[in-house]
Amino acid sequence: MATEVLANSLFCGPDRGLIENAVLRHEGGVITEIAESAAPLNGRRSLVVPAFVNAHDHARPTASSFGAVGMPLESWILRSALGTPVDPYLTAVSALARSARSGCAAMMVHYTRPSGRMPLVDEAKAIAKAASDVGIRIAFAIAVRDQNPIVYGDGEPVLSSLPDDDRKAIEEMFVRAPVSPKEYIELTDAIAAAISGPKVDVQLGPAGVQWCSKPLLEAVAENSTRTGRRIHMHLLETVYQRAWADRNYPQGIVRYLDDIGLLSDRLTLAHCIHARPDELEIIAASGARIVTNFSSNMHLRSGLGPIAAAHNCGCAIAVGVDGLALDEDDDALREMRLVQGVHGGIGFQRTWTCPEFFGLAIRNGRKATGAPGTGGLAVGGPADFVTIDLDRLDRDQIMPVDPIELLFARGNASMVRNVVVDGHTIVSEGRCVGVDLPAIEQELRGIYRANAGQMTGLQRAWPQLSASLQNWFEMQLDCR
Repeated sequence: MATEVLANSLFCGPDRGLIENAVLRHEGGVITEIAESAAPLNGRRSLVVPAFVNAHDHARPTASSFGAVGMPLESWILRSALGTPVDPYLTAVSALARSARSGCAAMMVHYTRPSGRMPLVDEAKAIAKAASDVGIRIAFAIAVRDQNPIVYGDGEPVLSSLPDDDRKAIEEMFVRAPVSPKEYIELTDAIAAAISGPKVDVQLGPAGVQWCSKPLLEAVAENSTRTGRRIHMHLLETVYQRAWADRNYPQGIVRYLDDIGLLSDRLTLAHCIHARPDELEIIAASGARIVTNFSSNMHLRSGLGPIAAAHNCGCAIAVGVDGLALDEDDDALREMRLVQGVHGGIGFQRTWTCPEFFGLAIRNGRKATGAPGTGGLAVGGPADFVTIDLDRLDRDQIMPVDPIELLFARGNASMVRNVVVDGHTIVSEGRCVGVDLPAIEQELRGIYRANAGQMTGLQRAWPQLSASLQNWFEMQLDCR
């Protein structure tokens, strides 16, 4: 039996635009009808829009709670190890539920920090269960590394600056035997066999070029070409990564990725903050997507990124939260507003209109995560949509104002009333239906507090380690 949703305004997408006083019917996870309502709607006003996508994330706890604040990625990534999942299911379900609560139907889980408490296939199963309990679609990839665990090169100068006990603690945490390309492909296959399904897309996930050897990158490219499996990878996030890439790939890192067949419409690249114009052209020609993560870039002082330039040369742009939204609350709507506000144009020259940006962010985000459909609301498409409280959004009601323009002027997750994914309501009146998010977050805090004393080695070593990291990376820029 079809379910009926009434909306004072329904935004189908940039092509079809807004329908006033609309009715949307869906059945079996598919939209069966969108039409004008026979009578004017009364009561609480609502705006129905396509569901959002968090196209780059790691399903981790909020890093600031562990002292990873106001530092560049190269220090932050080590410091945030204090937030290693103590319970993979609880950690993932809290992050997934926050994304769902903000209006996301799909989220990329680029899994960079396993708990180490269970086999990786079992950990992937725990995350898939978390997604199922929340009701959200996910893409999942183990973020693999096989080089440069401490710095982008020889870590001995950093390690040798530490007292013996501190060095031992840091090596035990971060320096491990690398996985071989063959082992990684086999692991990905095993995870796919265990968790792939209509709402779970298992992908290949090289962590980033500075952390992956050529044999590993080439094995990933070959496997993706042969199997059609998608790839998710960081690229050129910081100035230090740019310097490393220029030294190690003088022919050009993006050109190399293209030469080995890694660049294609199966690939999503996170950040690309320090990509150059010619590299953006190559990425655009390949059909690969760029996910921008504005708040994360700001938190980590990585830079703004050439997002308008990328769009103007034909790159497909999506938006991710990266676990570091402006207020560390995974608010995907505010994140889209920030990207639009900074990259949307200067003066009378616009990069895109708000409806156009909304449409491309959702469409490209769904491609990045393997979610079906184009992201627009249309008959025959997936029933993935969000109901916004229009009375709160249009709080003054002085004159008619385009609700999509208002959404990009003042919208945030607190205005999300209901979220429907695959025809199922996963958020109702702003609360997750399948899980008790406040209780889960409180339980996680208790576990982390109880376990805070177990990483005393990293905390003890941190002042000297942080100073040594800064010296090492600044020397790399001086040597260019």
